[in-house]
Amino acid sequence: MPGGRQPHKPNEPGDNGQKAAEVVEAPRETAEPAADREELERALAEAEAVRDQHLADLQRVAADFDNYRKRIAREQQALVARAHAGLVEAILPVLDDLGRALEAAGLHEEAKLEDGVRLVHRQLSDVLTKEGLEEIPTDVPFDPHVHEALAAIPTGAEEGTILEVVQRGYLLGDRVLRPARVVVASAQGE
Repeated sequence: MPGGRQPHKPNEPGDNGQKAAEVVEAPRETAEPAADREELERALAEAEAVRDQHLADLQRVAADFDNYRKRIAREQQALVARAHAGLVEAILPVLDDLGRALEAAGLHEEAKLEDGVRLVHRQLSDVLTKEGLEEIPTDVPFDPHVHEALAAIPTGAEEGTILEVVQRGYLLGDRVLRPARVVVASAQGE
Protein backbone atom coordinates (compact mmCIF):
# COMPACT_ATOMS: atom_id res chain seq x y z
CA MET A 1 0.00 0.00 0.00
CA PRO A 2 1.27 3.37 -0.76
CA GLY A 3 2.21 5.70 2.03
CA GLY A 4 2.60 3.37 4.77
CA ARG A 5 1.49 0.21 6.30
CA GLN A 6 0.67 -3.09 4.89
CA PRO A 7 -2.73 -4.46 5.78
CA HIS A 8 -2.67 -7.25 8.31
CA LYS A 9 -3.44 -10.68 7.12
CA PRO A 10 -5.25 -12.58 9.79
CA ASN A 11 -4.12 -16.07 8.83
CA GLU A 12 -0.37 -15.64 8.99
CA PRO A 13 1.46 -18.38 10.84
CA GLY A 14 2.11 -17.63 14.53
CA ASP A 15 -0.39 -14.81 14.56
CA ASN A 16 -3.17 -16.20 16.75
CA GLY A 17 -5.03 -12.86 16.31
CA GLN A 18 -2.63 -10.84 18.41
CA LYS A 19 -1.38 -8.64 15.61
CA ALA A 20 -4.91 -7.48 14.83
CA ALA A 21 -4.95 -5.62 18.10
CA GLU A 22 -1.62 -4.07 17.36
CA VAL A 23 -2.77 -2.73 14.04
CA VAL A 24 -5.16 -0.26 15.62
CA GLU A 25 -3.20 2.88 16.24
CA ALA A 26 -3.68 5.07 19.26
CA PRO A 27 -4.75 8.62 18.40
CA ARG A 28 -1.82 10.94 18.03
CA GLU A 29 -1.36 13.72 20.59
CA THR A 30 -1.21 17.07 18.90
CA ALA A 31 -0.41 20.58 20.04
CA GLU A 32 -4.10 21.54 19.90
CA PRO A 33 -5.24 19.81 23.13
CA ALA A 34 -2.47 21.51 25.08
CA ALA A 35 -3.49 24.89 23.67
CA ASP A 36 -7.15 24.12 24.42
CA ARG A 37 -6.25 23.16 27.97
CA GLU A 38 -4.31 26.39 28.52
CA GLU A 39 -7.19 28.39 27.07
CA LEU A 40 -9.70 26.59 29.32
CA GLU A 41 -7.51 27.16 32.37
CA ARG A 42 -7.19 30.84 31.48
CA ALA A 43 -10.99 31.12 30.98
CA LEU A 44 -11.54 29.33 34.29
CA ALA A 45 -9.14 31.70 36.07
CA GLU A 46 -10.94 34.70 34.54
CA ALA A 47 -14.34 33.30 35.56
CA GLU A 48 -13.08 32.70 39.10
CA ALA A 49 -11.74 36.27 39.25
CA VAL A 50 -15.11 37.64 38.08
CA ARG A 51 -16.86 35.40 40.62
CA ASP A 52 -14.60 36.65 43.41
CA GLN A 53 -15.21 40.26 42.38
CA HIS A 54 -19.00 39.73 42.36
CA LEU A 55 -18.82 38.02 45.74
CA ALA A 56 -16.81 40.91 47.16
CA ASP A 57 -19.32 43.39 45.68
CA LEU A 58 -22.22 41.43 47.16
CA GLN A 59 -20.59 41.31 50.58
CA ARG A 60 -19.94 45.07 50.40
CA VAL A 61 -23.57 45.76 49.43
CA ALA A 62 -24.80 43.50 52.26
CA ALA A 63 -22.60 45.34 54.76
CA ASP A 64 -23.76 48.72 53.43
CA PHE A 65 -27.41 47.65 53.71
CA ASP A 66 -26.88 46.39 57.27
CA ASN A 67 -25.26 49.72 58.21
CA TYR A 68 -28.13 51.59 56.53
CA ARG A 69 -30.73 49.55 58.44
CA LYS A 70 -28.97 50.21 61.76
CA ARG A 71 -28.63 53.93 60.99
CA ILE A 72 -32.34 54.22 60.12
CA ALA A 73 -33.28 52.41 63.36
CA ARG A 74 -31.12 54.83 65.38
CA GLU A 75 -32.62 57.83 63.57
CA GLN A 76 -36.15 56.56 64.23
CA GLN A 77 -35.39 56.10 67.91
CA ALA A 78 -33.95 59.61 68.06
CA LEU A 79 -37.02 61.01 66.29
CA VAL A 80 -39.37 59.26 68.70
CA ALA A 81 -37.32 60.50 71.67
CA ARG A 82 -37.45 64.10 70.37
CA ALA A 83 -41.20 63.82 69.82
CA HIS A 84 -41.72 62.50 73.35
CA ALA A 85 -39.50 65.22 74.78
CA GLY A 86 -41.44 67.89 72.87
CA LEU A 87 -44.79 66.57 74.10
CA VAL A 88 -43.61 66.29 77.71
CA GLU A 89 -42.14 69.79 77.53
CA ALA A 90 -45.47 71.13 76.23
CA ILE A 91 -47.38 69.39 79.04
CA LEU A 92 -45.13 70.66 81.86
CA PRO A 93 -47.00 74.01 82.24
CA VAL A 94 -50.23 72.01 82.55
CA LEU A 95 -48.65 70.01 85.34
CA ASP A 96 -47.60 73.25 87.05
CA ASP A 97 -51.13 74.68 86.82
CA LEU A 98 -52.64 71.47 88.09
CA GLY A 99 -50.33 71.72 91.13
CA ARG A 100 -51.56 75.29 91.74
CA ALA A 101 -55.19 74.12 91.44
CA LEU A 102 -54.52 71.45 94.06
CA GLU A 103 -52.98 74.06 96.35
CA ALA A 104 -56.10 76.22 95.93
CA ALA A 105 -58.28 73.20 96.72
CA GLY A 106 -56.37 72.86 99.99
CA LEU A 107 -57.38 76.41 100.88
CA HIS A 108 -61.04 75.70 99.97
CA GLU A 109 -61.30 78.60 97.61
CA GLU A 110 -63.90 77.04 95.31
CA ALA A 111 -63.95 79.84 92.73
CA LYS A 112 -60.18 79.73 92.35
CA LEU A 113 -60.23 75.93 92.20
CA GLU A 114 -62.81 75.92 89.40
CA ASP A 115 -60.88 78.58 87.48
CA GLY A 116 -57.64 76.65 87.96
CA VAL A 117 -59.14 73.38 86.71
CA ARG A 118 -60.66 75.16 83.68
CA LEU A 119 -57.26 76.69 82.92
CA VAL A 120 -55.53 73.30 83.17
CA HIS A 121 -58.17 71.69 80.94
CA ARG A 122 -57.85 74.43 78.32
CA GLN A 123 -54.03 74.28 78.32
CA LEU A 124 -53.96 70.51 78.02
CA SER A 125 -56.56 70.60 75.26
CA ASP A 126 -54.52 73.22 73.36
CA VAL A 127 -51.29 71.23 73.68
CA LEU A 128 -52.92 68.03 72.43
CA THR A 129 -54.66 69.87 69.57
CA LYS A 130 -51.28 71.20 68.44
CA GLU A 131 -50.03 67.60 68.44
CA GLY A 132 -52.85 66.64 66.05
CA LEU A 133 -55.46 65.37 68.50
CA GLU A 134 -59.02 65.94 67.36
CA GLU A 135 -62.25 65.12 69.15
CA ILE A 136 -64.61 62.80 67.27
CA PRO A 137 -67.81 64.70 66.48
CA THR A 138 -70.96 63.37 68.11
CA ASP A 139 -73.45 65.77 66.55
CA VAL A 140 -73.60 63.51 63.49
CA PRO A 141 -75.39 60.18 62.92
CA PHE A 142 -73.83 57.08 64.47
CA ASP A 143 -70.76 55.82 62.56
CA PRO A 144 -69.44 52.43 63.71
CA HIS A 145 -65.94 53.37 62.48
CA VAL A 146 -65.58 56.13 65.09
CA HIS A 147 -68.43 55.56 67.57
CA GLU A 148 -69.06 52.70 69.96
CA ALA A 149 -72.71 52.18 70.87
CA LEU A 150 -73.09 51.25 74.52
CA ALA A 151 -76.89 51.21 74.39
CA ALA A 152 -79.74 51.72 71.95
CA ILE A 153 -82.83 53.37 73.33
CA PRO A 154 -86.14 53.46 71.45
CA THR A 155 -87.18 57.08 71.13
CA GLY A 156 -88.98 59.32 68.72
CA ALA A 157 -85.64 60.42 67.28
CA GLU A 158 -84.38 59.09 63.98
CA GLU A 159 -82.64 55.73 64.25
CA GLY A 160 -78.87 56.12 64.64
CA THR A 161 -79.08 59.56 66.25
CA ILE A 162 -76.60 59.97 69.09
CA LEU A 163 -78.58 60.75 72.25
CA GLU A 164 -75.81 60.86 74.83
CA VAL A 165 -72.02 60.87 74.90
CA VAL A 166 -70.74 58.64 77.69
CA GLN A 167 -67.05 59.10 76.85
CA ARG A 168 -65.49 61.38 74.25
CA GLY A 169 -63.52 59.80 71.44
CA TYR A 170 -60.39 61.14 69.76
CA LEU A 171 -58.58 60.95 66.43
CA LEU A 172 -54.87 61.47 65.93
CA GLY A 173 -54.59 62.38 62.27
CA ASP A 174 -56.82 59.83 60.55
CA ARG A 175 -56.30 57.14 63.21
CA VAL A 176 -58.94 56.49 65.87
CA LEU A 177 -57.20 56.58 69.26
CA ARG A 178 -60.39 55.93 71.16
CA PRO A 179 -63.91 55.67 69.74
CA ALA A 180 -66.59 57.89 71.19
CA ARG A 181 -68.81 55.80 73.51
CA VAL A 182 -72.38 56.80 72.94
CA VAL A 183 -76.03 55.95 73.48
CA VAL A 184 -77.99 55.90 70.23
CA ALA A 185 -81.63 56.05 69.26
CA SER A 186 -83.23 52.90 67.93
CA ALA A 187 -86.52 52.47 66.11
CA GLN A 188 -89.69 52.41 68.24
CA GLY A 189 -90.87 48.92 69.08
CA GLU A 190 -87.45 47.15 69.07
